[in-house]
Amino acid sequence: MTANILAGITAVLTFLFVLNMLRKGALREKYAVLWLFFSGVALVFALIPDSLNWVATKLGVAYPVNLVFFVLAVLLVLVSVQLSHELSRHEMRIRRLAEEVALLRQEIQEERENRDQ
Repeated sequence: MTANILAGITAVLTFLFVLNMLRKGALREKYAVLWLFFSGVALVFALIPDSLNWVATKLGVAYPVNLVFFVLAVLLVLVSVQLSHELSRHEMRIRRLAEEVALLRQEIQEERENRDQ
């Protein structure tokens, strides 16, 4: 099995996997777009191997595989930053909700105590 066939199969499987997760509601659209785009680009490069060579030549990269690794590294860094941002945002929202729940519980407790007197 050549590298292009393996890359093509991987791209198609990634594309189908993301579509399936999207269909089941396990992945939101804003995250799926990026994965679908990159799997589509990978499929194009797998089906037309000279296109990767052309892009690498135009960018001045000596070996096309170096371009692939660089793009993948950048993609992983961007995904990590995005996920860190989302995690931080959710942590702040969870903390705010926990504080609101604590205040509401305190109000309920005070109402019960006032009613019992």
